[in-house]
Amino acid sequence: MTIAILANPTAAKGRAAGLATAVVARLRAAGLEVTPLRAGSRAEALEVAAGAVRDGVGALVAVGGDGTVHVALQAVAGTGVPLGIVAAGTGNDFAARLGVPLDAAAAVDAIVAGATRVVDLARVDGEGGSVWFGAVLAAGFDAIVNEAANRMRFPRGPMRYTVAIVTELVRLAPRHYVMTLDGVRSEFDSVLVAVGNTASYGGGYLITPAADPTDGLLDVVVAQPLGRVTFMRIRPRVRDGSHVEHPLVDSHRARVVTLDSPGITAYADGERLMPLPITVTCVPGALTVLG
Repeated sequence: MTIAILANPTAAKGRAAGLATAVVARLRAAGLEVTPLRAGSRAEALEVAAGAVRDGVGALVAVGGDGTVHVALQAVAGTGVPLGIVAAGTGNDFAARLGVPLDAAAAVDAIVAGATRVVDLARVDGEGGSVWFGAVLAAGFDAIVNEAANRMRFPRGPMRYTVAIVTELVRLAPRHYVMTLDGVRSEFDSVLVAVGNTASYGGGYLITPAADPTDGLLDVVVAQPLGRVTFMRIRPRVRDGSHVEHPLVDSHRARVVTLDSPGITAYADGERLMPLPITVTCVPGALTVLG
């Protein structure tokens, strides 16, 4: 089997570059034919990964964090080409929720063993085109924070997200949403809307704690209008998923979700997707996982 390696050399503060070299060596030592993919940008990574799949590669292995995996998903979704993951990012939420070994050596051993399984993916359709995601789509406070942080030129690094969170908390106000769940329409005001194929984002925060990537459904969590104090009391409970027990937090399940709210841009797997309105569809068995 020929394996293509897609790596993000900047993941894990640059450690992923050395890890990718080690992964290639370990796979070749196991007798596998390995082709490292070269890309200098996200756009190039999307292109070369898709090209490898079109050319008939036997499997694609992503070495990096959720962002690298997100790129790889665009290439393999719905194709039957297996995706292997060697987690090397900060969050690694998708890998963790799939039960992929987070230890690099164990992940490579699982890839060499060659066992596969199928899981669901979510497809987002809107004016920005079609995009696949594996973990969680944010379309409320967290999406607004990401959008604000990405506009900042200072400070750099993780601190800008802290600044963005504080800034958006000061501005916290419910947004008006129109949502349909399998064709059933509702309108409401909310400060947080998340759609999960798997349970966590942000490095283990269980925003949609009951999400199961093998049940053919998406989990939707909506927070009713909250003041800043109540919001800050509920937000830490996302770490263990107990926020869904709060009376002001609602949970739903559906195969197809449509969302619209003026001025909101959706993020998924930590990546900027497109402005609302969007349609999110669970596609059962869209991903073959290697390992």
